[in-house]
Amino acid sequence: MIPIYQIICTLSVGIITFIIFKFVKWLLTPWTWIRDITDIGYNHIHESYKSKNSAVLAINRLKRLRNVGDKLPPPYPNGWLSVAESANVKIGQAISVDVLGQNFVVFRTESGEVHIFDAYCPHLGANLGVGGIVKNDCIECPFHQWSFRASDGECTNIPYSTSGSVPKSSKLKKWKSCEVNGAIFVWHHAEDDNPWEIPVVKEIDSGEWCYYGKNEFLVSCHIQEIPENGADVAHLNAVHGPNMLTGSDIRWSACTEDNKQHLATMTLTHSIKLFNKIEVSRMDVNVRQVGPGYVQLFISSSFGTFVILQTVVPVEPLVQKVIHRFYLPKGLALFSKFTIWGESVMFERDMMIWNNKRYIDTPCLLKEDRAIKAFRNWFSQFYSQNSKSFASKLDW
Repeated sequence: MIPIYQIICTLSVGIITFIIFKFVKWLLTPWTWIRDITDIGYNHIHESYKSKNSAVLAINRLKRLRNVGDKLPPPYPNGWLSVAESANVKIGQAISVDVLGQNFVVFRTESGEVHIFDAYCPHLGANLGVGGIVKNDCIECPFHQWSFRASDGECTNIPYSTSGSVPKSSKLKKWKSCEVNGAIFVWHHAEDDNPWEIPVVKEIDSGEWCYYGKNEFLVSCHIQEIPENGADVAHLNAVHGPNMLTGSDIRWSACTEDNKQHLATMTLTHSIKLFNKIEVSRMDVNVRQVGPGYVQLFISSSFGTFVILQTVVPVEPLVQKVIHRFYLPKGLALFSKFTIWGESVMFERDMMIWNNKRYIDTPCLLKEDRAIKAFRNWFSQFYSQNSKSFASKLDW
C-alpha cells in the first residue's frame, strides 16, 4: 500500500506543476481586453435591472434619447483610418469590414500584399468579403465566380460567359491602402487628395519589440473627442488622479513643418504609486498623433522604452472602434500585463465620460484650456468641402 504522504506529495507536485504551466501560458499569451459600448458608463442602469438583456435595452433606449449636441463636425474625417489588424488577414484570406459609412472587402494575395475594394460585386451585389476566394492575384466572387484583379479591380474572368467579353461597368473600386506597424489602413478623403506616409516604428519593423496584447473598445462619441483628450490637460487630474501629472513639462503642440501639418505631439510624465504614496515607477510619455485616427505613444520607464499604438475608426457616425496594441522589448511579459491592465482601466474612465456626454461646438473655455482650442483648429484640417455631414436628424 502506498503511504499517504507519498500520495500527498505526488498530488502536490502535480498541482504545483499545473499552476506553473497555467501561469507561464498566461504570461506568454498576448492578452486581449475587450469592452462593448454597454459595458462602461452605465452601472446605474445595470444595477436597476436584474436581467442583462433588460439593462441593454434600457441603455439602447437612453442612447436614442441622448442629446448628442448641435453642429457636430462631419463624422468621417479625411486621412488614414485603420480597417483591420495585420494578423487578422492571412494569406489567401478575405474579410468584410464595415466602417466610415462604407463596406469594404480586405484581402491578402499569395504574394502577401493587402488590398481593399468596395465589398459588393457589380454583377448582382454579393459581398466579396463573405465567402470570396483569393486566387493568385485576384479575388473571386462567391456568387457567380467573377474574378477581379487585385492591382486595379478590373474583372478578368467570367467563367460562364460564352463570348469571353467583360462588361465595362464590371470594375470594382480599389481603395488606397497601406500596412504599417501591424495594422492595415485605408485612405479616406472626400476630395481624393494624395495621402501622407505613416511613420514606421523601427523597433516593431525589426522585431526588437514584441507584440504583447491589446485592448479593444466600442465608444459612443464623435471621433474628434477621443484624441481631443490629449489636449485636455485639466481632465487628467479629474479623471485619472493626481499621480498622472508629476512633471511640469505637459505640452500639446501641432506640427507646422511643410507636409507634416497632419502631425501633433504631446509630452507628459506619469507615475505609478503603491497605495497612492510609494512611487513604484515613473513614465515619460511622448505622444505622436498622426492624422485623425492614429496615435503612437512612446513610453520610457525604469523597465525600458516601449510603444502603445492607438487606432480609432468610426463604425458609424457616433460609434468609434478604438484599439490599443502594446509592443515592448523581449522579456517584459509580466510588466506588459500590468501595462495593459493599467492603460485599459484608465481608458475606461474616459469611456464612461464619452458614452454619456454631448458634443459642444463652442465650449466655454478658460485660458488654461487653450490647448483644446488649438487642437480643434488643428483637427479641422481633416474636414473638407465634400466631407459627409450629419443629417438634421440621426437615425439610430
